[in-house]
Amino acid sequence: MTKSPNRLLATVFGAVYLLVGLLGFTATAGVGFFATKGGLLLGLFEVNIFHNVAHLLIGAALLIAGLSNVRAAKTVNSVVGAAYLLLGIVGLFILNSAANILAINGADNVLHFASAIVLLGVGLGADKNVRATAHA
Repeated sequence: MTKSPNRLLATVFGAVYLLVGLLGFTATAGVGFFATKGGLLLGLFEVNIFHNVAHLLIGAALLIAGLSNVRAAKTVNSVVGAAYLLLGIVGLFILNSAANILAINGADNVLHFASAIVLLGVGLGADKNVRATAHA
């Protein structure tokens, strides 16, 4: 696993996002599932229950891919990175609106963009001898 940047990154990010998802539940007592304003995780990141579940699912996907093989890790890193890039862009426009069903705040947006850059950078740039998806 340590020979592949994609597997290592997916495993580490997966474990971190699982931990963040679990810790998020400590900040969401009394917060609605899709509340547009959430509790503060680490005093900085706004989360609601849906946001926590999303972190758990993303963390599980990354961890499973990282523990599986290079192709899976490369694919999941790229897909999650692209999703975080899209979420970061959308997040800029939905702050303080009813569409903010993940209770995203500015700090979340910064973290989403940072995650996107790292995941996409490694997913698309490392392990070039392995195709991200198999041909049909």
